[in-house]
Amino acid sequence: MRRCPPPPARCAVKRRLSVRRWLSNDDGAAALEFAIVALPFFMLVLGILGMGLYFLANSQLEYGVEVAARRVRTGEAQKDSTTVGRFKQDVCTAAGSYIDCDKLSVIVQHASSWSGISPQACVDSKGNMVGSTGSTGDLVSKYTGEESEVVLVTVCYQWDLASSFSFLRLGNASDGTGPSIIQAATAFRSEPYQ
Repeated sequence: MRRCPPPPARCAVKRRLSVRRWLSNDDGAAALEFAIVALPFFMLVLGILGMGLYFLANSQLEYGVEVAARRVRTGEAQKDSTTVGRFKQDVCTAAGSYIDCDKLSVIVQHASSWSGISPQACVDSKGNMVGSTGSTGDLVSKYTGEESEVVLVTVCYQWDLASSFSFLRLGNASDGTGPSIIQAATAFRSEPYQ
């Protein structure tokens, strides 16, 4: 490197000129701007995709609950001796192939009046998903009661895709991670089907 000859003022002028040239150089400015904006942009896109998939799973589950619960409402499930396992399968079939039946829990309650029903949460005090009503082989009529009774069908679904979008905090654990438990429910008074 060549040293600047005296006087020192000439050296300072050269330094200022080289700094000005470096500051006025805009080569690579677009790449730098993209690097600054890329992370928020991709997080926004992934967030939109994650929320879209969440709403898709939720709407499919709600549809499955409505279709399967209609069989209980009209008395068809009671007359056909439908089991809890078959009712769960009906929810899965109506919800579509996106829903994994192994991660589904069905809770059925009945009472003679609306005040006799108390909704149950899908997650217990430890953050675990609650189990289904009864066993797979039990008749669903054991839990739906007689005709003209109030019935509440709650379906809980463990949606594991939420852990893929951990920055969205879609999970039900206290720190927002882990699987997300999606809940869909319907309440009705069963028809006089006898």
